[in-house]
Amino acid sequence: MPKPAGRVLTLLELLQSGGTRTVAELAERLGVDGRTVRRYVGQLIDLDVPVESVRGRYGGYRLGPGHRLPPLMLSDDEALAVLLGLLAGRRTGLVTAGHTASETATAKIRRVLPQRVARRLDALLDSLAFTDRPGGFDTPDADVLLTLADAVSHCRPVAMRYTGGDGRRSERTLHAYGIVAHAGRWYVTGQDADSGADRTFRLDRIADARTLPGSFELPEGLDPAQRVVSGFATAEYRYEVALRIQGTTEQIRARLPASVATLEQSDEEGWLRVRLRAEHLDWLPPVLASLDCPFVIESPEELRTLTTDFAARLTAYASHP
Repeated sequence: MPKPAGRVLTLLELLQSGGTRTVAELAERLGVDGRTVRRYVGQLIDLDVPVESVRGRYGGYRLGPGHRLPPLMLSDDEALAVLLGLLAGRRTGLVTAGHTASETATAKIRRVLPQRVARRLDALLDSLAFTDRPGGFDTPDADVLLTLADAVSHCRPVAMRYTGGDGRRSERTLHAYGIVAHAGRWYVTGQDADSGADRTFRLDRIADARTLPGSFELPEGLDPAQRVVSGFATAEYRYEVALRIQGTTEQIRARLPASVATLEQSDEEGWLRVRLRAEHLDWLPPVLASLDCPFVIESPEELRTLTTDFAARLTAYASHP
């Protein structure tokens, strides 16, 4: 690559690092004079790179918003960070508009990587393993995600069409408090404007989201992530489970996180009251056994029976010669 062209790309990389760069600073970094810097800036502008001139004592040049993304100059570490982020996003389901955009972005970056970096990346991917299975998640629409993010940022109501887990469609108006990524899915939490109830919706089930005129006040002490996980713990399921466990919050939370159970102080010192809802109970006896703490099952009776049967099986297995 001829030196002038290489310097133009170096100038672009310097501007992409952010902030305003003075002509003197750019001239020193590029090893040229100020007049040449201004000529290089003109070449970038001819390529539709949105370079802005900043006047004043601390003036110089900076990148401004443009109608398209300018060419990106990534270091080896930056390229690896972007590619690993794209890979992790696909594996965890935290991508939008399916996998197409992620895959094409990955292909574009890999195509321009130097061979040495590409070989290192291939070696890393060949040696990398995940404990979860590849994501088979339903991803949200990018326009829906960005519309909801704008509504959250400006405290504006948003109208949307929602398809529930039972396939029923409904029109909703939501005062969106925040967007939360949890367990490989995207959620939006807020207040249903019609019922006044706090609700959490999966983004991949939302269509035709659009912001509405007006605004709303955010509740004090708002924690959208906590609202989502506590909503899972109190959702309507077949069984309501009530327990008392003698142990610390840390011990119990290691097996029953906030998205599964709620904890309250008990009248008995050293004991905590645990409540959760579940569609099935067969997973609970092994969890209670793994706590290795004294516990009392208050309800339902079915859980007490399952736990007794589980203990009997363990006893039989342990005594088998």
